[in-house]
Amino acid sequence: MTLISHKNITCPHCGHHYRLTLDTSEGDQDYYEDCVACCHPIHLTLSVDHIHERVALQLDADDEQIF
Repeated sequence: MTLISHKNITCPHCGHHYRLTLDTSEGDQDYYEDCVACCHPIHLTLSVDHIHERVALQLDADDEQIF
């Protein structure tokens, strides 16, 4: 499995599309990254499946509540 992955994402705040570089060497991750266009925080949840060589990325706006 390649340790560096790329995903095309859309900002949940402004709708700007851009390519995000992901480092999968640390396994599953939960972090925030600012949008390159509007600078609002985007909550990213990265799930890495090394056995099936898959990367799943979930993103949401910082102000969304998940129950």
